[in-house]
Amino acid sequence: MKIDILAVGKIKESYLKEAVAEYSKRLSGYVKLNIIEVKDEKCGEGASDHENDLVRSAEGQRLMKYVDDNAVLIPLCIDGNGMSSEDFADLITSYENKGNSHLQFVIGGSIGLDPELIKKGDIKLSFSKMTFPHMLMRVILLEQLYRAYRIKNGEPYHK
Repeated sequence: MKIDILAVGKIKESYLKEAVAEYSKRLSGYVKLNIIEVKDEKCGEGASDHENDLVRSAEGQRLMKYVDDNAVLIPLCIDGNGMSSEDFADLITSYENKGNSHLQFVIGGSIGLDPELIKKGDIKLSFSKMTFPHMLMRVILLEQLYRAYRIKNGEPYHK
């Protein structure tokens, strides 16, 4: 299985970089993982809806350059489908069983994803109704991917 994480922005905090590196290393025994970062747009605190739309659109265009039409595209959205860790493992297994060997997860910037990119997704995924910093979301996604593969393989880790 090949898994891409398409994400807006570059992680600067060392503790997040270390967590991403750790879970990437753990996942390397299960999947071929690629993390692709695209430049984020600057957006001021009091930006108008129109300005926010322009930011999401510009970031979305950068992300779209890496979208593989043969891959399963899974944008992370607060209004997406929520599921348990076991359900997430089952979702990955179901894609594998259908012959899908390439998953692409998409994490937007600080103001979310371009609606056009979301529409292109095969399934919208939500990890919570809460809002998380987009840089931290990479760590959460990687941890849940690792947990899913441990569950799928009947290996200890999941509680």
